[in-house]
Amino acid sequence: MQDANWLVDPSRRGTLTGVGAEVTEVDKQVLRALGERLATIAALPVHAETASRWRAMNALRHVKPMVWIDEVPWHEMDVDDELRLQTTSEWSRYHEWEMRKLIYQWEHMPADMVVEPVVYSPLVVHNTAFGIAEDVDIAVTDEANTVVSRHFKIQIRDEDDLEKIKVPVVTHDAVASEQHYQQLREILSGVIDVHKLGANGFCFWFAPWDEMIRWWGVQEALMDLYDRPEFVHKAIDKLVNAYCSMLDQFEEQNLLTLNNTYFRIGSGGLGYTDELPQPDYDPAHVRAKDLWGSGAAQIFSDVSPRMHWEFSLQYELRWMSRFGLTYYGCCDPLHRKMGILEKVPNLRKVSMSPWVNLDEAVANVGNRYVFSHKPNPAVFAETTWNLDKARHELETVLDKAKAHGCVVEVIMKDISTVRYEPQRLWEWSRMATELTEQYGD
Repeated sequence: MQDANWLVDPSRRGTLTGVGAEVTEVDKQVLRALGERLATIAALPVHAETASRWRAMNALRHVKPMVWIDEVPWHEMDVDDELRLQTTSEWSRYHEWEMRKLIYQWEHMPADMVVEPVVYSPLVVHNTAFGIAEDVDIAVTDEANTVVSRHFKIQIRDEDDLEKIKVPVVTHDAVASEQHYQQLREILSGVIDVHKLGANGFCFWFAPWDEMIRWWGVQEALMDLYDRPEFVHKAIDKLVNAYCSMLDQFEEQNLLTLNNTYFRIGSGGLGYTDELPQPDYDPAHVRAKDLWGSGAAQIFSDVSPRMHWEFSLQYELRWMSRFGLTYYGCCDPLHRKMGILEKVPNLRKVSMSPWVNLDEAVANVGNRYVFSHKPNPAVFAETTWNLDKARHELETVLDKAKAHGCVVEVIMKDISTVRYEPQRLWEWSRMATELTEQYGD
């Protein structure tokens, strides 16, 4: 049912494949009930107001800092069977799970989420990826958790090994896409709209170095920046060219979907903006330049700005320059790299991870880009939940950011555990929402 090679992204998210399965009447009733609940939530007037705030923030206007929660340890979040799946077929369970998560998040930890009156039917797209997959040893502490530790086995040692990197081949099963769409549309008829979903913002996660080290090894790749620079240039050049060829195919086959609404952008928040799509946009054929794009090189956290530019960013520009607006970064500290990031012509938002030097970060970002603040999710993993500590940490950031005129979004992500106490995240959501309201203009 899921094809992990549909797109290349950090969570390895897949989508539906094949033709629609036979859906029982019970499954249909469950999906319709969830669709009705979503439609009721989406009809609330607060969503239009929240979307307007996201647009203002993404336009670098000073509004209250917007709060978004993602990458949740869903295996720890169920309360009163709210997330228990009730359908039977894999096709039904895919859609049930997506709707249940939305409803749960709205009811318990909405922050500044927006619910729109639509359910998506993903296109059935296959992607051969890069011809080389990670070979890893995995260490697991919680069998139910998808967050694991990896030890990568080295597959790229010399130039001959670069031949292992292939150009992806993208194919669209249009018949299966239409069957999935019509089946879901029939089930939800008169309840909520159904739209087809192609590739968009977060799906096109672009972090070629974070992909490369899965085959190369972390220490080995970083040492080669110094020991074998020409070899490194050849490797990243080849991989970025492969990424760009993949993007060409998505454009040529008309498999892109606009992401200027409530889709997540990069490792940040929602993409609401009036600046996309482009003035010459053709609704019948979405182009990369009509979308938000993203880039990141987390493995370069401790690499100097000069080397970051030489071995990463100048190559990443080939990809990022094709999009209308760009988000850069993830968990890497970028406070000292704004000088090279200024070379990205369409840059709008910059990730500011928990490991930045806060004083340097707010001064270097200022009001030129959205300051995409990432609170440290480790607060949820502590033995004793300390909401006051979380509030103090966030308040410190907001105070310093406001003093430097920063336009801020607060993105709580990478939450590997809440110690099976979901109320921790609920309380953080309420706290962050109330606190950020105090910083609005």
